[in-house]
Amino acid sequence: MSTTSVGSATNSVMGKDAFLKMLIAQMKNQDPLNPLSGSDFAAQLAQFSSVEQLINVSSQLESLNTNIAAMANSQMSNLIGCEVDFEGNMVVADGTAKTLTYSLPEDVTEGTVSIYDEKGKVVKTVEFGSQQAGVNSVTWDPGSLTGTYTFQVSARNKSGSTVNGTTLATGTVSGVTFKNGSSYLVVGGQEVAFSTVASVRKAG
Repeated sequence: MSTTSVGSATNSVMGKDAFLKMLIAQMKNQDPLNPLSGSDFAAQLAQFSSVEQLINVSSQLESLNTNIAAMANSQMSNLIGCEVDFEGNMVVADGTAKTLTYSLPEDVTEGTVSIYDEKGKVVKTVEFGSQQAGVNSVTWDPGSLTGTYTFQVSARNKSGSTVNGTTLATGTVSGVTFKNGSSYLVVGGQEVAFSTVASVRKAG
C-alpha cells in the first residue's frame, strides 16, 4: 500500500482562501428566484470556520511532530559511550571471557546456550539452571578461539515445554545517525534501531 506524506495530504485539502472564493462565486451566481437562505448562508460560514480551524490544527500538529522528533534525536546523543543490549546473536571471540545475553519470555527451570562457528558447527554449549523472565546471561570462555561466532538459547519451563529466548548482542554506542526521520545507534560499526534495544547502562 502506497503512503502519502503529510505535505502532499495538506496540498490536496481545500484551503480557506479557495473556500471563501467558492462561497463568493456561489453568492454571485445564485438563482435570483431562489436565493440562498440565511440559514444556508450561516451553515456555509460555519463550514468555512471549521475548515480554517482544521488547517490551523494540522499545521500545529506538523510543527509539534517536528519538534518532538528533534528532541528525541537530541536525547539519543546522550547514549554515546553507554553499553546497550540489542537484538542480535553475534559475538566476537578475542581470548577473553564473553557475556552472552538473552531475554526470556517467561520463567524457566533450565536451559542451554549453544555457540556456533561460521560454518554452523556447535563449538560450545553452556548450561544454566532456573532463571526468571527478562534479560539474563551466561559467561562463555572461548579459550584460544578467535573470530566471529553466533549463539542461540533454548530453555524449558516448569511444565517441560520449550521456551525460546531472544538473543541479545552487547556493545558500546559510538555515535548516532539519522535516516528518514528515524534514529539509529552506531554500535560496533553497525547501525542499530533503538526499537531493538533491550537495555542501556553506563559503560564499565
